[in-house]
Amino acid sequence: MKIISRQFIAGLSVALFTGTMTMAQSNQKLHSNNHIMENYPIHYRNIKVNDLNLFYREAGPADAPTILLLHGYPTSSHMFRNLIPILSKKYHVIAPDLPGFGYSDAPDHNRFSYTFDNLAGTVQAFVDKLEMKRFAVYIFDYGAPVGLRLAMNNPEKITGIVSQNGNAYEEGLSDQWNPIQKYWKDPSQANRLALKNFVSEEVTLFQYQHGVSDPSLIAPEAYTLDQKFLDRPGNIEIQLDLVKDYRTNVALYPKFHEYFRKYQPKLLLVWGNKDPYFLPAGAETYKKDVPDAKLKFYDTGHFALETNAAEIGAEIFEFMGTLPR
Repeated sequence: MKIISRQFIAGLSVALFTGTMTMAQSNQKLHSNNHIMENYPIHYRNIKVNDLNLFYREAGPADAPTILLLHGYPTSSHMFRNLIPILSKKYHVIAPDLPGFGYSDAPDHNRFSYTFDNLAGTVQAFVDKLEMKRFAVYIFDYGAPVGLRLAMNNPEKITGIVSQNGNAYEEGLSDQWNPIQKYWKDPSQANRLALKNFVSEEVTLFQYQHGVSDPSLIAPEAYTLDQKFLDRPGNIEIQLDLVKDYRTNVALYPKFHEYFRKYQPKLLLVWGNKDPYFLPAGAETYKKDVPDAKLKFYDTGHFALETNAAEIGAEIFEFMGTLPR
């Protein structure tokens, strides 16, 4: 029988120990990945900000990279109901209802100034109160001028921007804006009254269904809930105040462009190409200021998440993985 040297035994021990450690590390990594990709519940929360109750949805691991979802008109954080479960498997997702929308407070327009500066200021206070240090922001419709104000004022906080039909260029404004632009130029009571149909069920349905090849993909609870909130007493005045103030967003476009050129934020553009309000040209023009922006068109309308949530969610999921923690 051969005598096994002490050196051989020591070497074998080291090899076995190293192999055990490698296996343990692999198992730990596998467990970590499984933990990251697990399904997280959505929490429905309320917070007091500037004497307003703000409702928001939150999901995902709290220590993961954060994405702030900002909705548009006439909807609320409800528009993200299909997207949040996709993103929250790995990312921390926060989606508030803006003042005047959804389940957040909607004070009378004589007591609260419904301007986009004020909406952005409220979101800023919301971000500060939640102590959000670094995050990506998803902007859509009204959420675009709100989110871009936030980005300009907090460039150090923004890890990336996802614009889903979130316009920032005059090239993106369709002729659907003509009656509204008439009101901007002459904010008379007659021109204001001419826009009262803006909050009607007919127009809400048009926003959801225009450009959608298969309307049966549109969940009826989406536009039904939006209309319920639009029909609240006094809400028409709130919405007409915001329509009037939208002109300040167009006036800020050059400032938004300066921000893009200076900071070159990581930018993903996911756009319904049949949006009746914000044209594909608006998405394409972003690349003039942020050449490395990724642009993806979808054959759908304004509310692209209603028909293409899975595809858009996959794009955002991949995009988030490229951002700094």
